[in-house]
Parts: sequence; structure tokens; C-alpha cells
Amino acid sequence: MAETELPAPFTTLAGPHRTGAVIENSEFLTFADRADTPGDALAQLAALRARYPDATHHCWAYRIGAAYRFGDDGEPGGTAGAPILRAIEGQGVDHVMVVVVRFYGGVKLGTGGLVRAYGGGAAECLRTAARLEVRPRRTVRVAVPFDAVSGLYHLLGTWDVTRGEEAYTAGGVELDVHLYPEDAGAFAAALRDATRGAAVTDLD
Repeated sequence: MAETELPAPFTTLAGPHRTGAVIENSEFLTFADRADTPGDALAQLAALRARYPDATHHCWAYRIGAAYRFGDDGEPGGTAGAPILRAIEGQGVDHVMVVVVRFYGGVKLGTGGLVRAYGGGAAECLRTAARLEVRPRRTVRVAVPFDAVSGLYHLLGTWDVTRGEEAYTAGGVELDVHLYPEDAGAFAAALRDATRGAAVTDLD
């Protein structure tokens, strides 16, 4: 069976992170979190707008694989959303949403000052956030006769795999096993040994 091409591994955030700064009397609160879909990212933006309704601006950017968007929310074009996006790319993270909430303090920062405030704030937030390496798993369908199920269960307990739901057939048990692609061949060989050749996978 042909192997389906999997997404490449990527580095994202382990959880939400927040930093803050006051620049020329304006307060900048930067929020960063993992977002796996554009809908996730925009939901984070909506939540922060609801949480800080009195803020002057809610500027943002996300990068999710090849998809990206950003918004200046009333700041001069190119001074907020784009620098935030560049910070995401510069920090080498993916599946990430960053929102910078600004409370205007009465002093105009100018174009360069805004770029530094938004881009620098985003970079600092991402730099100090805990990270998580995501390695996509491959799904392998396994079918085992009833008299070899104990061998399968023992094997699953010794490998770094996650299990899908089991389905019972007339002859035995079928289930999906999710494992790292580089482990697929060795796992299939170990499964054959554990079940004395009785197990069948879609790797065969």
C-alpha cells in the first residue's frame, strides 16, 4: 500500500503566553498561543476583544502552515500586523496566533516606533514562551486473530504509539495504531514476531 505523505514536523507553543510593556505611556499586552486552524486563531482574537473592549487597538497575525493573515486594527498600514507576522516567522514557530492589545497613552510613536513596539513585543513574547515539537503520526490498520490479541496488547505497551478504537470481527480484532513514520517498519516486524505471523497490517 502506498504511503500517504505526512505533514512535516513543526515547532509551536506549548500553551498560552503573555508579556507586556509600556512604551511612551502606551501599554502593549502581547498574547501568543497555538492555533491549528484559522478559526482557532480568530476565536482567540474575538476573546481578547471581548476581554479588553476599551483597548485602542487589537493587532494580530497568525501563521498556520502555508496559511497566514494579519490585521492592523486601525494602526497605519504595515506598522502592526505585518511586523507581528515577521516576528512569528523569525522565531521559527508555526500554528501560532499572536495578538497585541494596545492602550494608547497620548504620545504618537511614529511609523518606526510602532513597528518596533508591535514586532518587538511579539518577538519577545514568542521568545520567552514554552515550545512544543509536533511530529505527525502515521496511522496503520492492524488486524489480529483472537488467539494472538495478547501478543498485540503486550507490544502496544512497549512502543510509543496511540491506539484508535477497536472493532471486533468474526475472526478477531481490528484497530488503528498511530505511530511515528520512522517506526512503521520495525513495528510491523515486531508485530509479526509477537503474533507468530498471524497479524495483518496495511503495511503488508
